[in-house]
Amino acid sequence: MGLKPDHWIRRMAREHKMIDPFVENQVREGVISYGVSSYGYDVRVADEFKIFTNVFSAIVDPKSFDTKSMVDFIGDVCVVPPNSFALARTVEYFRIPRNVLTVCLGKSTYARCGIIVNVTPFEPEWEGFVTLEISNTTPLPAKIYANEGLAQVLFFEADEVCDVSYADKKGKYQKQQSIVLPKL
Repeated sequence: MGLKPDHWIRRMAREHKMIDPFVENQVREGVISYGVSSYGYDVRVADEFKIFTNVFSAIVDPKSFDTKSMVDFIGDVCVVPPNSFALARTVEYFRIPRNVLTVCLGKSTYARCGIIVNVTPFEPEWEGFVTLEISNTTPLPAKIYANEGLAQVLFFEADEVCDVSYADKKGKYQKQQSIVLPKL
């Protein structure tokens, strides 16, 4: 299994619509960078967010998620409250090949501000908009800029194709079109 370089990412995006919309080069001027990098793709966060709130004293339970624990927000800048959390989605839609697994890590610009981005791996043959988990670990409000870079996706191509892909097992987050909350 090997980490894939920029030219492979470009080819897979052009020929297989692996990333759509796709930005061929890294955009950096006046924004938190996004697009192709040497060995990854920097994804953008869309302008829709679900921000955790304790207004209704809800309990966060992954087996029985209460939507009252969040407020919806649409805008160019999302402010995540201190020691809080938000969900968002990527601007880009992904179609992962059967022999590829991805790992997604937060960008250093946000990490240096105490913003942690947690994204689970994109499994073989998973597709959809990526749900992004954004944690503000600081005691201060934190700004997240929509339509700019938030995390980097690294692509690993396997030497052999898996027996069972995410599509084969009919994964519960397949082809998600929006921010998807926890499902059991």
